[in-house]
Amino acid sequence: MKNIKALTLAFLLSLFSSGHALAEYGFTVGVTGSMAMIDASGQETEGGEITRAEATNNKAVGSIFLEYNDILGSGLSLGVDYIPGSADISNSTKTRTDTETSVTGTTTNTTTSRTQKAQAEIENHLTYYATYSPGNGVYLKAGYVQVDLNTLESLGTGSTYGNDTLDGVALGAGVEFDVGYDNMVGRIELSHIDYGDIEFRSQVARTGVATNNLVEADIDVTMLSASLGYKF
Repeated sequence: MKNIKALTLAFLLSLFSSGHALAEYGFTVGVTGSMAMIDASGQETEGGEITRAEATNNKAVGSIFLEYNDILGSGLSLGVDYIPGSADISNSTKTRTDTETSVTGTTTNTTTSRTQKAQAEIENHLTYYATYSPGNGVYLKAGYVQVDLNTLESLGTGSTYGNDTLDGVALGAGVEFDVGYDNMVGRIELSHIDYGDIEFRSQVARTGVATNNLVEADIDVTMLSASLGYKF
């Protein structure tokens, strides 16, 4: 998946340097700055215990996009948008200390404390999208999203989790307007991304627990974006 994203990014960058070749085809290339509001919820099942948690974070991100405009005069455009870098899902690392007390065959108690630290990040965000404009610069947008999800944990139980690639659906609306320079346009857009269900099974089970831990989560992102593009 990362190889596909790297090739897409290289393709976009090459188009910036070869604009004359696109001059007759009605393309727009540009950059976007967004405020991403990340909202996540989930639960961890460990043996017979279920722990639930929620996390939020606000992150400023930048992206580049390429778009083929107004196909056959239909008002339909197709594009691809790439956000490099990463964003933490939570605004802070989640920390919890668990204390277990076991009773032996005698009256002696044994107490064990374990510190659990959890965090996750999304990176290499790629969106394939279509927009439809009925006129007056207003447009509707729908897209298919892929992003890498990396788990960043330090768990006293010894459990570890891997990484995964998520699919999602993006819906939004915006307005495009001239900015006063030849072929330059600006855009303001509000969009929402709903990623698919997430399931992670731990690679190591806690001592005394036969079943590896299961983490189930849901991530949504709302984005307010401003773009500057150049039409060929």
